[in-house]
Amino acid sequence: MDSLRVITTVRELQAEAERERRAGRRIALVPTMGALHAGHLSLVKVARERAERVWVSLFVNPTQFNDPKDFETYPQDLSKDLELCRSRGVDLVFAPSAAELYPEDAQTWVDVERLSQPLCGANRPGHFRGVTTVVARLFLAARPHVAVFGQKDFQQLAVIRRMERDLGFGIDIVGAPTVREPDGLALSSRNVRLGPLARQQALALVAALDAAQNALDQGCRQRDELLAGVRETIAGASQASLDYAELRDPDSLELAPSVLAGPSLLALAVCFRPDPDGRGGEVRLIDNRVLCPQPQTEDRA
Repeated sequence: MDSLRVITTVRELQAEAERERRAGRRIALVPTMGALHAGHLSLVKVARERAERVWVSLFVNPTQFNDPKDFETYPQDLSKDLELCRSRGVDLVFAPSAAELYPEDAQTWVDVERLSQPLCGANRPGHFRGVTTVVARLFLAARPHVAVFGQKDFQQLAVIRRMERDLGFGIDIVGAPTVREPDGLALSSRNVRLGPLARQQALALVAALDAAQNALDQGCRQRDELLAGVRETIAGASQASLDYAELRDPDSLELAPSVLAGPSLLALAVCFRPDPDGRGGEVRLIDNRVLCPQPQTEDRA
């Protein structure tokens, strides 16, 4: 007998959540858009450490895509995703249709205003409104005690934490560390769409983060100087086009001061073109690192 339950309706999921809560069992939700990889599975592991029941949602959310082509080409393989969930002992998968989560003529949206404006929000209007709206709907359907998200999507994690705080869902929002491929590239469902050359050059994101960290370790505290080094590294990748490279406060996402005095989020978004031979597609990748300057000490005679 298959131990993995698959539910497709909000009403049925709410009923299941009610049964689990009455039995005194904690529920951990891992929201995903499917195309599961080791990064998602690491979130499942974190969820298992925090709850008796681990639920995974598989839903490609149309309202967070600015480019219809990106939505249409987003990888989907439900049967493979279900097998991966079984292999990791997931208890339940929620795989709704778009019509199930977005009733006809729906008029209600959730919008975290300030945190959604910079970084990915600057060039992707409405993106985070789509994210927060679908996550709020998932929270209301699953009624979890814990929800786990990856730190690779740092801004998304910050926005969801703020939404949870402002609306009082009573859910513990957990951020899990970024999982990387052996060569350091952050795992992403979009990596498979990179052409061979672009895949090689995608390591420029990791190199840029390392360059900034090295400069910081050598005493550089100037925001603009650190960012100049990041941009120079990205510019060395012929298939890459920099969307943004910014240093911001990890909590407020406000711009970091001109001279770094405390932890600062270095956030990158880079777009990669198809390879010259036509292989691969247009792919946008993000990555980040929180840079922590070491206290400066005065030289003593």
